[in-house]
Amino acid sequence: MPKQIFAKLIEKQEIIKDIYKFTVEAEEIVKIAKPGNFIEIRVSEETEPFLRRPISIYNLNKEQGTLEFIFQVKGKGTKILSKKEVQDKIDIIGPLGYGTFKQEGYKKIAIIGGGIGIFPLYELAKEAKNQGKEIAGYLGFRNKEYVMLEKEFKEVTSHLEITTDDGTYGKKGFAINSLIEDMEKEKYECLYACGPIPMLRAVQKYANENNIACQISLEEKMGCGLGVCLGCAVKTAKSPKDAPEYFHVCKGGPVFNARDVEF
Repeated sequence: MPKQIFAKLIEKQEIIKDIYKFTVEAEEIVKIAKPGNFIEIRVSEETEPFLRRPISIYNLNKEQGTLEFIFQVKGKGTKILSKKEVQDKIDIIGPLGYGTFKQEGYKKIAIIGGGIGIFPLYELAKEAKNQGKEIAGYLGFRNKEYVMLEKEFKEVTSHLEITTDDGTYGKKGFAINSLIEDMEKEKYECLYACGPIPMLRAVQKYANENNIACQISLEEKMGCGLGVCLGCAVKTAKSPKDAPEYFHVCKGGPVFNARDVEF
């Protein structure tokens, strides 16, 4: 059951320009959260902006009861949030999302992320490592300026490949291409992906065509995060064309079996 708490901000870091990592005291959420869950944050006590902002959980520290989330300043709401200072209280509801990452039955897995979509994959990778699984990471960025969290992901993966679109850092090209190159040798049992839709579509296509288990985490605008506003609909892959059916990312996801979603 999601909790509403007023979490104290205990650490604030600007990772790269306009991308912030916040650490908050949130024991009630941390003790029940799972990899793939997200939180909803009210950024201001004023009536504007009215809606909460959905943000992925990046890291859970069960021992200390702290939660880390990372966000990019994109609009008014996230700009207000970025102005919070250490010791401020943040109005958070979480953990949200019934669809979380499932690892049962897999021993060798791979994560693939693009840009700010890498954030929810960290807790998954950390948990997989703690369970003794072999896990590889493929993270893609626009260019060297946007590469982030390389050290953190190296610590929780057995192999990490960084790619950039223009080749200014790591390997030139897309993360999916590096994954495909390694797949024949490594034979990963399940893929876990989060990032831009074109990347997710490419991962989904490859996984489906090669009969590889694949789970994808979707990011959509959400008004409530509880399935009330119905604003985060995605079409199901098996619904008839003349009568389309939809999942709602906040309730059915945000993590889905890749075969179930139609982009």
